[in-house]
Formats: sequence, structure tokens, C-alpha cells
Amino acid sequence: MDRQLEEALTHRADPLHLALVFGIDEKTAIRYANSARQLLTTAAECETSG
Repeated sequence: MDRQLEEALTHRADPLHLALVFGIDEKTAIRYANSARQLLTTAAECETSG
């Protein structure tokens, strides 16, 4: 799970990429991509407010 999230963070949260690389279901890939986007958004917000 951590590796999939790390991959999502490094590849701009692309669910198609995740599905192809890990052979996971599209719904699972979308869930990982959404989690990565939330982490990226939170990190960006912390940088601008800090």
C-alpha cells in the first residue's frame, strides 16, 4: 500500500499509471490517486501558510 501511494505521489496521482504498474482494480487506483492528491494539496497549503 505504501509503495502504491508513493508511486502515485511521484507520478502526479495518475490512476491509469497505478493500475498498469501494480495490476490493481481501477477503483483502487482511483482511491490511491485521490489520497495522493489530498496529501499533495495539504503539503502545498502548509508551505504557503508557513
